[in-house]
This record gives sequence, structure tokens and C-alpha cells, in this order.
Amino acid sequence: MEEEGATTRTLLLEPKLENSDDHGGVVVLTTSDHESSSTISFILVLSTLVATCGSYTFGNGVGYSSPAESGIEDELGLTTAEYSIFGSILTLGAMLGAMFSGKIADFIGRRSAMGVSEILCILGWLAILFSKDAWWLDLGRFLVGCGIGVLSYVVPVYIAEISPKNVRGAFVSLSQLMIGFGQALTFLIGSLVNWRTLALIGIIPCLLHLLGLFLIPESPRWLVKHGRIKDFESVLQFLRGENADISQEAADIKEYTENVRLISEDGILCLFQRKYVHPIKVGVGLMVFQQFGGLNGFTFYTSAIFESAGFSSSLGTMAAAVVQIPMTVVGVLLVDRCGRRPLLMISVAGTCLGCFLTGFSFFLQDLHGGKELIMILVLIGVLVFLGSFQLGMAGIPWVIMSEIFPTNIMVSAGSLVTFASWFGSWIVSATFNFSFEWSSAGTFFIFSGICGVGILFIAKLVPETKGRALEEIQTHTLQ
Repeated sequence: MEEEGATTRTLLLEPKLENSDDHGGVVVLTTSDHESSSTISFILVLSTLVATCGSYTFGNGVGYSSPAESGIEDELGLTTAEYSIFGSILTLGAMLGAMFSGKIADFIGRRSAMGVSEILCILGWLAILFSKDAWWLDLGRFLVGCGIGVLSYVVPVYIAEISPKNVRGAFVSLSQLMIGFGQALTFLIGSLVNWRTLALIGIIPCLLHLLGLFLIPESPRWLVKHGRIKDFESVLQFLRGENADISQEAADIKEYTENVRLISEDGILCLFQRKYVHPIKVGVGLMVFQQFGGLNGFTFYTSAIFESAGFSSSLGTMAAAVVQIPMTVVGVLLVDRCGRRPLLMISVAGTCLGCFLTGFSFFLQDLHGGKELIMILVLIGVLVFLGSFQLGMAGIPWVIMSEIFPTNIMVSAGSLVTFASWFGSWIVSATFNFSFEWSSAGTFFIFSGICGVGILFIAKLVPETKGRALEEIQTHTLQ
């Protein structure tokens, strides 16, 4: 039934589905423009904040290795090579967690998956806390990586599935803000306490997240997918508020879920069908440009970049920390106002410029240019890159990942995209030192070129998802 003001959407599905309007193999879905999606309730805000505790855990884990380095090497006698293994093994654990993240979240639910992830992180922090040698350190770091690999998938997916369409982008982007806070606070606290105390403190947000999970509901879209219709309706009403009219939104979600259930497909090989090419290209492509545009080079080796250019590493690192949080906040505020595509375009253009300026500063250094000019350019380049990245590329790819995949392939597609992100992270972090020694200027010019291609990719392929229901977005990407 269509109500006045409803919009019609089409989904190309094969074979023809029963109990649906037949339009030559096309399933027609309808949604009201006046659905309950504008409602922001207390429980919705609470659920989002609890979920983003997992993002804080993510940032905490990533940020731990930098302030802990000197203390661990002095106390346990680790060589630089051994500590490099300790730092990078986090990404290997995250890749493993990412491979199974979709299956875990789909089998036991989004909320339970976050709980399992935090248990893995707690075990990892305990192993680091009580470690006496490099083996226990690496095991603990690996377990933390496994935990945050799952969290990096399930947190944005959960928030997207519970959020109204008009604030979904901002709410999902809060996860990136919490990652930034986790990194910044870990770095700050790590400058005041020793590495074992810092590991102990790392357990606190994990415990808070575990306790908070008892206060929030399961994802309504997961519930309806698993046939728990009564629970789905009560949870959706709970999230939207007691007086909100959820009838149209609930009907749309149920209709779409039932349609895709009839063509349910799973497994990585199913993703390479022609009808899924576009969303897969968008999801994986954004992660490729996010990671290979130089992120880990700038974040993991900030001090080394400044020192190589003759700039104070402590002053440069402080400036880098100061610029990132405000830009992340700006991105959160604008993502549902300006849209995903414009922010992504501005963000990638900024990272392209930042890489070019940084590369140009080292090019001048090779030509024995003015020292003061080189220091100014490298500072501007690093800050422009980090600020621009936080504006859009840090969080929006995860927002879009949580929006574009149809329910029947979300498990495999989400895991693939998350794995691609962590694999790219590992490649860049493992090769940056070698490429930087080969050619400092050349390394950043390569990053700049990749960012330039990213601008064209976004302009050509990435859809605008602002203000659209998840079912509508997923329908559109398959056309």
C-alpha cells in the first residue's frame, strides 16, 4: 500500500519473488517521507554512546605502542626489531578478527559480538600487564588486535542499524571521534605513567563497555533478520520513543528483509556476482584509498617525519594531536548536513595537498634548501594531511560501509571491507620505513598521487547516502 507522499524504490532481484508486485522481475518497495526516522530518544543516544566505547578501546589499543616503547624496551630488553614486531602484530590480529567479524556479529548478534571483542581485549591487556618477555607481549598485543578487528566492523554497523536516517551519518561518525579520543588520551596518560599501569588502565574502558551492553537493546534489523518479529517491533519502538509512530519504518524494514531472505546468499564467492560489483567496489575502494593514501605513515611515524625535517618532534606531535580532534568534531557535525560525498572530496583533496607539501619539503631538503622553509612546509603538510583526513576519510568510509550492503551479503561484504582496511594498514606500516629511507620526497609524492586518484574514484563511483533509509540505499546500489 502506498500512502500520500511515499516514494517508490526498485530493487533488481532474481528470481522473481512471491508476494511482491511484479514489474518484470523488479521488486517495488515503498517508504513514507514522514516516517519516524526523525526521532532521537534517550535510549538511542545511550546505545550509541555505549557502542562507541568500543571505538575508544580501538583507539586505546592503536595508541598504546608509542608512549610504551621506551619503558618496555628498557625493562624487558627488547631490541628495536622486537618492538617493531610488538607494534605491528596488532594489525595482524585485527585482520584475523576482521575475517570473522561479520560471521560473529550475524551469528550471536551485534551486542554479543561487541562483548566477545571486549573479552579478547581484556585478555590481551592482562597478558601485556603481566608479561615477562616478548612472547607474552606479542600474544597480548595480538589478542587486542583480534578484539578491535571485530569492533571496527560491528560498532559502525550496530549504530547504523539503530539510527534514524537523518542523523545516521553523525552518529556513526562518533565512532571515529572516540577512536581519536582513545589515541590522544592514551598518549597523554602514557607520558605520566609506566607501561604496565597504562595496560591496566586500558582494561577500564573494556569493562565499562561490557557493563553498558546490558543497558542497550539488540539491533532491530538483526532481530527481524532472525525472525524475532515481536522483539524487533518492541526494540524499534523503544529506540524511537514511546509516542513515535514506527508503523511505516517497521513495515519497510520487514518487507525488505523478507525480500532479500528469499535470495539469501553467503560466502565470499557470492560477492563477485555482477549485481554486487558496485557496492563492493565502493566499500573496498574507499578503504584502499583510506589506507594507501599515507595514513599510517603520518600517524605511526609522526615523530620520525618531523625529526628528519629538523623540526621539534615533541612540538610537532603536540600540534598534530591538537588539530585532529577539532577536525573530527567538524566532520561529525557536517556529515548529515553537507553529505558524505562533498566531505569526502574535500577531505581527500586536503590529504593530497598535505602529502604534496610534505614531499616538497623533503625535495627542498635534498636540494639543500632553506632550513626554516623546510620546517614550516613539513609542519603545514603534516597538519593539513591529518586535519583533512579526520574531516572525512577517517570516518565516512565506515559510515558508507555500514549503509550500502544488502542484508543478504552484509556478513561477507562487511568482513571483506574490514579485512581490506586492516590489510592496507599492515602494508603501509610495514613498508613505510623502507620507502622513507629510499626516498623521503618520493614516498609522499606517491601518497599524494594515490589521493589524487581517490578524488576521481569518489566523484565517479561513491553514492550520496545522506538522509536515505538503509533499505533505500541498499536498493539503489544494486540497480
